[in-house]
Amino acid sequence: MRKSKLFIGAALVVALVALGVGQSKIQEPSVAASNAVMAPHFLVDPYWPKPLPNNWAMGNTIGVDVDERDHVFIVHRNDASQFGGNTEIGLQGGVAECCTPAPPIIEFDAEGNVVNAWGGPVEGAPYVWPASNHGIEIAPNGDVWIGGNGGGDSHVLVFSRDGEYIRTIGMQGEGRDSNSKTHFARVAEIAIDVEANEAYFADGYQNRRVAVVDVATGAFKRYWGAYGNTPDDTADVTYVPGQPGPQQFRGPVHCAEPSNDGLVYVCDRGADRVQVFRKDGTYVREVVYNPATLNQGSTWDIAFSRDEEQKYIYLADGQNFKISVIDRESMEVLYTFGQGGRQPGTFYAPHSIATDSAGNVYTTETYEGSRVQKFVNQGIRAVTVRNNAPTWPASEL
Repeated sequence: MRKSKLFIGAALVVALVALGVGQSKIQEPSVAASNAVMAPHFLVDPYWPKPLPNNWAMGNTIGVDVDERDHVFIVHRNDASQFGGNTEIGLQGGVAECCTPAPPIIEFDAEGNVVNAWGGPVEGAPYVWPASNHGIEIAPNGDVWIGGNGGGDSHVLVFSRDGEYIRTIGMQGEGRDSNSKTHFARVAEIAIDVEANEAYFADGYQNRRVAVVDVATGAFKRYWGAYGNTPDDTADVTYVPGQPGPQQFRGPVHCAEPSNDGLVYVCDRGADRVQVFRKDGTYVREVVYNPATLNQGSTWDIAFSRDEEQKYIYLADGQNFKISVIDRESMEVLYTFGQGGRQPGTFYAPHSIATDSAGNVYTTETYEGSRVQKFVNQGIRAVTVRNNAPTWPASEL
């Protein structure tokens, strides 16, 4: 199938106009009201979630998902090194009252209350907790799937929603082998195809592939690399902006999300691209976003809008500190919201993204961000601010 690439660069335009929508053609920096495009709009809820109990604090918040009750689950890294050691706050060191690292899995209800928290290494446990938590997926039956991108994290763990261990998929402690059918290598994220009862692994930080397993048993089913190629761990994956991307995933392979219409959207973060496949691994197309982005890349995670057609994609761009709202059919960016910062509605490395049944968007931030935020769906509006649209509640909209 012919490979097509859309290089969509975002021009930085700061225009604090009324919240809503508007745009002319996607690559033009200005907006034209006569060509207004409709898209979902969002305002941050600065009061969500509510303060954590027990003097708890979050570290790098590295995954988010929403279950069928609209409960929000996050996974974060709760070792003391993620909080500045014992020098800034009193973590585990007895030097001050605040704070204690929260358990790595936290469940919030729709109002932002903590209703459960659990997880972490347990001596004598029948599982090995990831050296570095990464990614979380809630199955339709409520089971919690987590991956990891630390040393030795070549497995995925499955627990009940209350933290009861169910199974390990793969073998812990193995190295890179993108053609292995028995283990993985630092899985970044997991997504479940409910209809097919399959789980897609973005595998990931060492391997260069998408891997698919059976949800009920964890049995290995299939895998593929960039463009549907057989993965090659020795290939040159150099990325040069403006030139064709590498024939293998550059990585990390940071998301693999199945859609309702039989496609799978894969984030190849280091190459600034999303590749689209059929569920059997047949390549369909790719789109490159903000192709000048180097370092950690621009395509960190995606979530679909909750309408049946999944008309919109929300792309977390952690290197550029923003969320892109994308028309799924054309794969064009309609507008972006948020900007760099630590206030509500701004971002410091937005890492993962999810939606709930009302179409609200949840984001997590790694590094100094270390939080989860909720963006409340305001419905479909015309885009009047194309880049870095503000999300703070205004007195007049």
